[in-house]
Amino acid sequence: MQHVLHLKDASIFQGDSLVLSDVNVEINKGDFVYLIGKTGSGKSSFMKTLYGDLQLTKGEGSIVDFDLRNLKEKDIPFLRRKLGVVFQDFKLLTDRTVNENLLFVLKATGWKDKKEMNTRVEEVLDKVDMKTKGFKFPHELSGGEQQRVAIARALLNNPELILADEPTGNLDPQTSVEVMEVLRDINKNGNTILMATHDYALLLKYPSKTLKCDDNQIFEVVQRKA
Repeated sequence: MQHVLHLKDASIFQGDSLVLSDVNVEINKGDFVYLIGKTGSGKSSFMKTLYGDLQLTKGEGSIVDFDLRNLKEKDIPFLRRKLGVVFQDFKLLTDRTVNENLLFVLKATGWKDKKEMNTRVEEVLDKVDMKTKGFKFPHELSGGEQQRVAIARALLNNPELILADEPTGNLDPQTSVEVMEVLRDINKNGNTILMATHDYALLLKYPSKTLKCDDNQIFEVVQRKA
């Protein structure tokens, strides 16, 4: 199996304080994995380590062929091109339309050809059923629609791994289910997804491999079949 993420005996620190120790995690290409745990249990620090916001100083770690132990500042933009990150609060630029938000990311990640860029924007918006909303500004969209755009943005550079950090955290239950359906479709198309969530209802509705942060550890939870 091809590992997209591999951590061995890793410790994760936030500043000087140890957040998670002896982390051993493997995620393979095509997996859909949940990351659960109480607030303050280390989910966010774990995610931040994966996209280069926190440095891995102890243990081994590789993500989409980058060595997390030896990650240099200059490597981080290249790492992030191979990752799609979806945040709880969407992080869309409010002064630009949906299309402009997505074009901005393509420009920032080195795309040059206008026609190719427009085609790519259309493709990813189509994947999240937002193709007709490209001219709208974020404030004209519902929360669920904004999160769909955020997912489309995460898909722009064909990432090897999508890190979704509480993507339904700001959404009502019905909208959460809709966003979850989008993520599951994307996963069925071959994208690997790691999703941090508090939403246990989603876990029950869409069971999948689950990692739990608790007591400074991360371990796999075996879901009992209902």
